[in-house]
Amino acid sequence: MSTVVAPPPFAARATAVGGSPVRDILSVVGRPGMINFAGGLPAPELFDAAGVAAAFRDVLEGTPAQALQYATTEGEPVLREALARRTADRGLPTDADDVLVTTGSQQALSLLAQALVDPGDTVLVERPCYLAAIQAFSFAGARVVAVPGDADGVDPEELDRLTVQLRPKLFYSVPTFQNPTGRTVPLERRIAVAEVAARRGLWLVEDDPYGELRFEGRRVPWIASLDGARDRTALLGSFSKVMAPGLRLGWLRAPAALLRACAVAKQAADLHTPTVNQLAAARYLADRDLDAHVRTVAAAYGQRRDALLAGLADALPPGSTWTRPEGGMFVWARLPDGHDTGALLREAVAEGVAYVPGAPFHCDAPDPATLRLCFVTHTPDEIRLGLERLARVLRNPAVTSPR
Repeated sequence: MSTVVAPPPFAARATAVGGSPVRDILSVVGRPGMINFAGGLPAPELFDAAGVAAAFRDVLEGTPAQALQYATTEGEPVLREALARRTADRGLPTDADDVLVTTGSQQALSLLAQALVDPGDTVLVERPCYLAAIQAFSFAGARVVAVPGDADGVDPEELDRLTVQLRPKLFYSVPTFQNPTGRTVPLERRIAVAEVAARRGLWLVEDDPYGELRFEGRRVPWIASLDGARDRTALLGSFSKVMAPGLRLGWLRAPAALLRACAVAKQAADLHTPTVNQLAAARYLADRDLDAHVRTVAAAYGQRRDALLAGLADALPPGSTWTRPEGGMFVWARLPDGHDTGALLREAVAEGVAYVPGAPFHCDAPDPATLRLCFVTHTPDEIRLGLERLARVLRNPAVTSPR
């Protein structure tokens, strides 16, 4: 009998970078009756299913050969033109050639990591940070370093100091309704970040999947639209939160040379984003009023945010703090010192409620007392019920007493 030799090991990055803790949580909390504050999932009852179905039907009946055929890597021209118009209408002059259609904005992150990051390079991020961004940059071999900040976002002086010290390739942020905190970076802070990038020679990656979901207050201009940032900022957008995540449609607006590099990376990844989905989205934008739909969704989400905020004082232990987002999907809370939200999650799930512990959103020393609550998936009545369940866990001295 011949000797059997095992195949070579996986690439180091495949074993060094762990999976998504949020995905792990979602896989165990899907049972009926669970109040799930964990997932960043849009409310399915608010999808314009009829409008999306009509768009697909029109495309498949009208231009089936085109819809079912290969497409260009950069994306269908009709969709790129529509995205460019929407971007320009919001204050950032954009042509179709400035836009690359991606398979969700998460792919845009991966393409940027491939185009900009060599193994060993440093990438700066917010603290805390969208955890899938930490994954994407880590998988590319980057050293991911968090920049200290406050309730208004990253500290520009710390960003400047770390840029001088570490010579990073880029700084990644979600400045509007951030995941996980829900905070929005004010204009003055955005201007300061743009000035650091221009002065120190730094790429900026501005991720904006939630920006259209505003409940109150005034829109803050994109960093990408500011003087000193336009030639060095990649702006990411997505239909996942405003149309439907199952379409897997995102886009990347970037300077020409960077966009070309990302297109080459996309050719190696998937050739192009599904043609029929792109054409259906373009038809939807032409035939329907997406902005009116978004206003309807945002109004419902605002009521759900209010229901969550109204009940947090009774659900969380005395001394807890939390954010009050003006839009988006998330509230970030911190329990008093000595609490460990990761250790408490099992008791919460047994009680019929779930959340995401805050530790995975840190690339450095985590804060075990933090947690993220998504408020958009459930109705106000369901949110109130979920908070009652959460209170039975988090305000139970027998469970929460420091060990």
